[in-house]
This record gives sequence, structure tokens and C-alpha cells, in this order.
Amino acid sequence: MKVDDRDVGDWEQPYLIAEIGVNYFDIAEEREISSLEAAKEMVAQAARAGVDAVKFQSYSADQLASKQSPAYWDTSEELRESQYELFSQYDDFGAEEFEKIAKWTHKNHDVDFLSTPFDFQAVDYLEGLVPAYKVASADITNHPLIRYITRKQKPIILSTGASEIGEIDDAVRIIEEEDSNPELCLLHCILQYPTDPENANLGMIGHLQQLYPEYTVGYSDHVPPDEGMITLLNSVVNGATVIEKHFTLDKSLEGNDHYHAMNPRDVRTFRQNAELLSTTTGSPRKAPIDVEEDSRRYARRSLVAAREINEGEKITREDILIKRPGTGIPPAMIEVVTGRIARRQIEADELLTWEMV
Repeated sequence: MKVDDRDVGDWEQPYLIAEIGVNYFDIAEEREISSLEAAKEMVAQAARAGVDAVKFQSYSADQLASKQSPAYWDTSEELRESQYELFSQYDDFGAEEFEKIAKWTHKNHDVDFLSTPFDFQAVDYLEGLVPAYKVASADITNHPLIRYITRKQKPIILSTGASEIGEIDDAVRIIEEEDSNPELCLLHCILQYPTDPENANLGMIGHLQQLYPEYTVGYSDHVPPDEGMITLLNSVVNGATVIEKHFTLDKSLEGNDHYHAMNPRDVRTFRQNAELLSTTTGSPRKAPIDVEEDSRRYARRSLVAAREINEGEKITREDILIKRPGTGIPPAMIEVVTGRIARRQIEADELLTWEMV
């Protein structure tokens, strides 16, 4: 899969998406700056930390949720108990604002600009701004929206949180009906905010790869970051080549997605660990490598004369010891050597060679 000419299938350093979402609103309030300036600051810090893409969310609360929609997140962390109430606090950005932040991102940073559209209007105004569309897990059964997005003929990143295989199949079928050769990435995801580590189920990444081998598979993470970013690293071990994780500049902020987000330090930690993982993984085929050559020659053992053996004398098992280095006859040939005749005098502790017997 390619996103804006970037190869996204390289597990050695996964395509890392910093999900800014709507966290810039809280950063703006904390720092007493405009939401646009806060968004720019978050993009800049994410880019400097080493992400491949920044992603926002494009929605209108009036089109997204009814006023009776209950919360599905941890209300001890995010106090609002109504989806409409929450989303209403974070939908000030529209087509004009997204165009500004997208153009600013393209001009100032070498990262892709993405945003998840939650309605048809957002799909349209994002078309000229994003190299790929992200479809949220909650919209995997929203076939009209998926079909509309696919008709834009851009790569699609589809989250599969809380989905049955049949529901994923249906979404993929819709995409394939509109595009016979789609650029598609399926993200394993758990829709628990935050996700308890024991619920991450990163083994499901492999199941998605088995079911959809023709498509890229990745992971959208909601587990609170640990010190070593082990959850994200484990997703790479399990085959994720695209990783999406919420991003913040201050994990202590109340509301929405700060409490399970990564910050710039976490990004750098993950990149360093992923590089080490790639370095230590190396070749998938078992064979000796160049740096082991001396060990093969000198740490292995050979057949050695246990005593002085005279020319013409028959060599017995008691005449042979097994010692380092491994430059003589290997121990596996001891039964072949036993019973042979010495061609010349062999000194005690001398390595046996085929020329001697």
C-alpha cells in the first residue's frame, strides 16, 4: 500500500500516525492560544518526534450523534456522559480551518496530513487535502459513507474495532465493488477508551493477515502508553505495518483523548525500540553469518591424538580425544577414523587430519 508515494508495508519502521483528533482544543485552552495555533504546535512536535502522518477528525456534532447518545468511554476520565455534549465541544473546525492546517502542514513538515471524515460533507472538503481517507471503527457498518469515500479513488485506512468478521467482509466488499484494486489497510482496534492491556488482543493482527492477505494490516491503539512503549512494539512483532495512536502534548489534561495518548517522548522511544527490533530481527533464514566464521573454526572441536601414535599403528578409540579447535577431523567422524592406520608418526595432542590416516 502507498500513501502519497510512501510505502506503507515496511514493518521495520511502521507508518506511524499521530492521531491528534481534537486534542488541540484542550491544548489551546491550556496555553491560551487559538485552536489553529495549538493544532500547528501539535503537528510540529509530532513531526519533529518522527511520525509519518498527523490525523485530525472532521465532524459536526449535529450530524454525528443524537442528543440521546450515551457515552462509551471511561466517564471517570472524560466526565461528559452524552456523546452529543462531548462532540459539541470539539467541532469548531470546518472546511476553512482544515484547509489552513493542511496547507500549513504540507508547507512546513514532511508528514502526511490526514483527517477522519464522519459525514459526506467532510469527505468532499477533505478530498483535495488528504492523500488517504481514514474510516473510523464506528462507521464500519456505515456502507453509504464507505461507498462514498471509495469513489474518491484514494487509499483507505479502515479501523475494525468491535467488528465481527462478517462486518469486516461486508465493508471490504463495498470497497471492492467500487474499486477493483483498492489500496486498503485494515487496522485491528479495540473500542475501549482507554483499553486495558489485557484487552489489547494483538494476536488478532495475525488473524486479519490470514483473512485478508492481499491488504495491509495495522493497529489502532487505545492502551495508555507504558514507559517502553511495549504495546506498540508488540503490535509490530505481531505484524502491524501501520500504527495509529492518539497524540497529545500533555497527558494530564482532562477530557477526550489525552489520558491514553502518546506524547513526543513516547514517539521517540517507540521509534528507537522499533529500530532495535528491526536490527535484531535480521534474516528470516537460519544459517551461519560472516561474524560466526572464527567461532565455527576455533570454538568447535576436532579429533586429537591422546598419545603418540607410531607410523603403521592401528588407531583405537582410546587413542582419540575430542578437543578444540575445529580445524581438524570433526568429532562426527570418530567411528570412521577408529580402526585406521597411521600414515606417519602422530604426536600426542596433535589434531588429526585425513592425510595422517
